[in-house]
Amino acid sequence: MTTTEHIAPAPSSVPVPVPVPVPAAPTGRKTVLLIGGVDAHVERYVALGVTTVLIQHPDKVTEYQTRAADVLLVVDYTDWDTVRPFAEAARAVYGVDAVVSLTEPGVTPAGRLGDLFGLTDGRRHEVSRRMRDKSLMRRHLAENGLPVPHAALVEGRESLDAFGERVGYPFIVKPVSTTAGFGLLRAESRADLDRVWARIREMDGGRTDRGSTMFTVDGFLMESYIDGPEFSVEALSFAGRHVVVAVTEKLTSEEHFAELGHAVPARLDAGDRTALTDAVEEFLTGMGVTDGPSHTEIRLSSRGPLVIESHNRLGGDNIVELVEAAYGIDMIAYGTAWPLGLVEPLAASPEPKGSAVMRVVLREPGTVTAVAGIDEVRARPDVLAAQVNVGPGDTVRPLRDNWDRLGSVVVTAADTDSAVALCERLVRESIRIDVEPAAAAAPALAA
Repeated sequence: MTTTEHIAPAPSSVPVPVPVPVPAAPTGRKTVLLIGGVDAHVERYVALGVTTVLIQHPDKVTEYQTRAADVLLVVDYTDWDTVRPFAEAARAVYGVDAVVSLTEPGVTPAGRLGDLFGLTDGRRHEVSRRMRDKSLMRRHLAENGLPVPHAALVEGRESLDAFGERVGYPFIVKPVSTTAGFGLLRAESRADLDRVWARIREMDGGRTDRGSTMFTVDGFLMESYIDGPEFSVEALSFAGRHVVVAVTEKLTSEEHFAELGHAVPARLDAGDRTALTDAVEEFLTGMGVTDGPSHTEIRLSSRGPLVIESHNRLGGDNIVELVEAAYGIDMIAYGTAWPLGLVEPLAASPEPKGSAVMRVVLREPGTVTAVAGIDEVRARPDVLAAQVNVGPGDTVRPLRDNWDRLGSVVVTAADTDSAVALCERLVRESIRIDVEPAAAAAPALAA
């Protein structure tokens, strides 16, 4: 392993000098410029023997990344004027065979750098922007004759009234480019629009203040409500050929925008599964996605399959772990190796070898007084992961989005029904979180 360099930006935001070269990589060794990501992404490159130049956000650096990356540049990669000179310097010094990101805030700068360096087809940035910006996505789909709900940008308080009159209620209002359910609003009736408008004004133009703070709320989109059960489709694309790896069944509620769980493989008949996967393959082609992983959220609505949103990166919320447990496919390994030509493409969708399920931990709002049982759950052989992110003294908030969840459990079983039953029992009965109720808490789901 070559010497790691840790180069942080100067407080004035003026780019620091070009980094001192490390020893040359062995002949034939590939070099990746990795934009953001988690430890598992770096681990795959270490296993491949790839020289890894990691550009990481200051809020996301880990001790493992500091040790494992060959070069570590610590900058705000979501700011193009900041990241570009660092990336250009890294390319000049180390050489770059591919620019890769498998995480939401990194895919757009990675696409832009890949296009700039001539390492892509020149359209990767354009595609990534369309995938991240929900308004651009809807407009592009409509222009290409693909199914979309009614949609329009929020352009003042009066636009909410006009949209409600045109499409009816309820309708959804969402930030054009955030993630994990942040900022989603549901307008129930005309009488509800003052509340919705007040919340829009509160959030617009600021940074996300829950979970990751790496996203800016830069406008809102209105969409007609899409009914029906929700799924996500996990796919890998190889030079324009899309291979569906898994269809994930999602547990959601009409009362809020938090995702409550995932199950792989989804419990679907063959006809519904084909309808979903065909719709997603058509969507990916229409959006211009050609390579790498994708995570597409879709509903089987009364109008047929309708895409809610999609991402040209891996699914979060333990979905990659569920897929690997149920299908034996390491989507992170494909996402890291394919851009460097270090893996053969999947020939066809895999067959499941079992099932895996994730369920979240919830409690009523209040103050946590005790937590127990997590170590015993984690020690079970049929549990892949279990975590609780609250302790005594912490506040349990009313459930609005993914950031209000208290933890999760991931299990495996021979079939999806069995995995769901096991996981829900462990979440409800085996993990103890005692909460002193809030004096005037809003109603929330308990689990």
